[in-house]
Amino acid sequence: MSQFVDECGLNVRGGDGGAGCVSFRREAHVAKGGPDGGDGGEGGSVWLVADHNVASLIAFKDHPHRRAGNGTHGQGKRRHGASGSDTMVQVPVGTVIRAQSGEMLADLAADGERWLAAAGGQGGHGNARFSTRQNRAPAFAEQGEAGVQRWLRLELKLLADVALIGFPNAGKSTLISRISAARPKIADYPFTTLEPNLGVVRTDDDFEMVVADIPGLISGASDGRGLGHRFLRHIERARVLVVLVDLASMEETSPAEQQRVLLEELGAYRPELLERPRILAASKADVAQLDPPPEALRISAVTGEGLSELIRAMADAVGEARAQDSLAPTAGRSEDVVVHRPIPEGFTVERADDGAYVVVGRAAERTVALSDLNAPGAWDFARRRLQRLGVDRALARAGIKSGDTARIGDFEFEYHDDDDYLNEEVAQ
Repeated sequence: MSQFVDECGLNVRGGDGGAGCVSFRREAHVAKGGPDGGDGGEGGSVWLVADHNVASLIAFKDHPHRRAGNGTHGQGKRRHGASGSDTMVQVPVGTVIRAQSGEMLADLAADGERWLAAAGGQGGHGNARFSTRQNRAPAFAEQGEAGVQRWLRLELKLLADVALIGFPNAGKSTLISRISAARPKIADYPFTTLEPNLGVVRTDDDFEMVVADIPGLISGASDGRGLGHRFLRHIERARVLVVLVDLASMEETSPAEQQRVLLEELGAYRPELLERPRILAASKADVAQLDPPPEALRISAVTGEGLSELIRAMADAVGEARAQDSLAPTAGRSEDVVVHRPIPEGFTVERADDGAYVVVGRAAERTVALSDLNAPGAWDFARRRLQRLGVDRALARAGIKSGDTARIGDFEFEYHDDDDYLNEEVAQ
């Protein structure tokens, strides 16, 4: 079974916040002790962290769920609940994170980079927080907020200095086994390589570069034929491309035609790949049956012919590309800039399928997330806060009419076109 997985689904869930506590001081010889309920703890968050010690996404293949710890509830005597522990999820360097819709959310292209995948919920305030001159003994507290839960798509794009590309059985695996310590599967039939292989190549002057053996491409790969897009994406981050044409092709396809097809597929997949530094090498020179293009380096991974010249050409091209990358640190990423947007503030009014007007927004939903809206003073407190947020005006602008149903979180009420509509009884 293959131990290399380069795409998978991941379900992440932040921890739930702890609920606030409703409590009153009860001590001998202390009159009118007042409310002393503590706050609930914050829920933990799930973070994705790029780690160079992780080679693939196989850890998520059969176990795709990751969850952070919940916050604990508040207690009396103003004792606050403990926060839940964060969960740090290690992923390979070069992992691209996408939403289920396909939108790219983050690109972890450097060791140690991390991204907030699922935020933990806020802890609820205890009743000590709600004491006012008008209500000195509030009998309500806030519930803890649920943590964010969602499915993500992870894609691994290998980080290599050089990508070896060619037709199936062109000799890429044999070549990488000769110039590095990599030991890929090698056989005399097409599509032997079903997963990318990485090898470190060292020159005589201690220059190091990472070379990737990309599974064979065929005509139509950019449209999904053969191994298609699954492995074409591993070429995206390579600084230098080595195009390997076969001088002993079993189909007797000419090296010029092989080169044309390979470059055509690269251009169809991502046109900018054609602008990368490129080296043309003609493999299997020891058993050549076809003439190489004039500009190609003749090599044989079996006899060693031309390998030192190829390694020197790769090292020179990689060194120059690294110098260029140092001037543009974000080069090689899926997008030049990944914007991490903060959680939007405020709220919006949407129309549900059943015709209800739904107020969507963290602030509004938190306002009605009280332990008991029927407790004395609880709904008055919520109503005043909603009015300060402008919920009444927003509903009016959305076109709500008297008798329509409005919903905030798990609570709904009947709207009335007067100043007291928020005094209506709330149904949970």
